[in-house]
Amino acid sequence: MTISIVIVNWNVRDLLRDCLQSVFASEIDVPPEVIVVDNASADDSAAMVRAEFPQVTLIASDENLGFARGSNLGASHATGDFIFLLNPDTRLYPDTLHRLRDYLQAHPAVGVVAPQLLWADGSIQSSRRRFPSLSTMLWESTLLEQWFPHNHAAARYRFDDIPPTEPLAVDWAVGAALFLRRDVWAQVGGLDGSFFMYFEETDWCRRVADAGWEIHYLPAAKVVHFEGQSSGQVVAARMARFQRSKIRYAEKWFGVKKARAIRQFLRLTTAIQWATEAAKWLLGHKRPLRRERMSAYANLLKTL
Repeated sequence: MTISIVIVNWNVRDLLRDCLQSVFASEIDVPPEVIVVDNASADDSAAMVRAEFPQVTLIASDENLGFARGSNLGASHATGDFIFLLNPDTRLYPDTLHRLRDYLQAHPAVGVVAPQLLWADGSIQSSRRRFPSLSTMLWESTLLEQWFPHNHAAARYRFDDIPPTEPLAVDWAVGAALFLRRDVWAQVGGLDGSFFMYFEETDWCRRVADAGWEIHYLPAAKVVHFEGQSSGQVVAARMARFQRSKIRYAEKWFGVKKARAIRQFLRLTTAIQWATEAAKWLLGHKRPLRRERMSAYANLLKTL
């Protein structure tokens, strides 16, 4: 059975090269079909793919479509029995592809399987998740988590109660590497393009679960993930997109009133963060850093 790998790239040419090299070095009987969607990169990513990987299907967009729309575009060209949504800032272990494929073949109730994600030093990234609750959205990646980093809501959300070395049925997994049946994609549809980035895989996995499919985490399959290399180029925009996507997810799954309450909470906590940085700036503490953070929080307030 064949595999189509869809990679959405934005300005990480060298990491994309390493990713593709690891893909084509995979120990698998049938070479994968590889589709790269380049989101109008300015670093000659598309030219690199054309010159060095002629076997890749390259779709060079003239605009940044975001992760969800870019993935949908790539998947629309896929012909494999399985689709592997893969970030460009990743590197596969040689046996990753066949482990993921064989797992789905052996478990017909499972529609999506996610590998274990590793940092560059080999330590394990947090990538398993339960579906977010309203309390999760208040406690995870907010000012409250800065104040209380070991809070129960965020810990439960990230499966901190179960060792990451165990195979596990999960609600959803981080979208840097999601291996799925083509039939699942056809049944539930693609990612929701209203999420530019962040929460699109959460939303999609919820639809997969609602359709009756299981989602599993498989630590025997490993992928090195150099996290945030694309979005890290625009930190302020990344912060704004994450929180806007959180509100969009709340609107979709919890309703407009609860989403409005989350928006007001985020506005309040962002204003507190801006005021804290302003006070430190007035005291003369690392003023360039404080100015940068004040600008980021001010930008977030404008977009919430």
